[in-house]
Amino acid sequence: MNYSLPSLRARLRDNEILIGTLISLPSTDIVECLSSLSVDWLFIDAEHGVFGPETVCDLLRAAHECPCLVRIPSVDEAWIKKVLDAGAAGIIVPQINHLQQAHDVVKFAKYAPQGNRGVGLGRAHGYGKDFSSYLVNANDHTVIVLQAETESILECIDDVTAIPEVDAILIGPYDLSASLGHIGDLQHPSVQLAIKTVLHSCQNNAKAAGIFGVCADDICTYKQMGFSLLTVGVDTVFLQSAATAELEKLLQA
Repeated sequence: MNYSLPSLRARLRDNEILIGTLISLPSTDIVECLSSLSVDWLFIDAEHGVFGPETVCDLLRAAHECPCLVRIPSVDEAWIKKVLDAGAAGIIVPQINHLQQAHDVVKFAKYAPQGNRGVGLGRAHGYGKDFSSYLVNANDHTVIVLQAETESILECIDDVTAIPEVDAILIGPYDLSASLGHIGDLQHPSVQLAIKTVLHSCQNNAKAAGIFGVCADDICTYKQMGFSLLTVGVDTVFLQSAATAELEKLLQA
């Protein structure tokens, strides 16, 4: 890692607009293709994607210099250690429901004295060659993104965003709408109120606010509202939508 360049974490904390897309397929070719585009980061989804830590490592290699955040399946110490040791720029942790979970993530993701992340050798350490420099810089460069996607997180969101080591809150709008009893209805007043509640908490505590949208139209409004960690699209949707558009043109010719 080139520590002389601004890290993804530094850019997050400077409130830069950072655009990424979601990888759900265990395909190094897709990651390599998308990482060559004008994206700031890639979202590797190991929560819903049907693959494990070994495949995550392969996907990280395929991304080359493009920073990747890996969504792990849950608040799991082993997963956090594995993906960070594999060279992920950081983690996205789903289903944060209470404050203690947020503190646990920090504990597992940061080396002492900020946490108690286990020390081992991996791809992130140059397999040993860069071990010392990685240990010195890891806490300053490792990104922690927590997901707000349940009604319960709203009750402690100000305490969560106040945690110094937390860099961003990423809203899972579909899960959030389901938790609020309005599954899929992202424009329902209670869903929109919850989204604004998270955004305002992030702004008050100088944390980046993130959100997912299937297409650019879905998140342009949120970008204007102040969201800066933007996830647009999914690899499978890009493939299907592009193919559908071309097939329809041919059928109508």
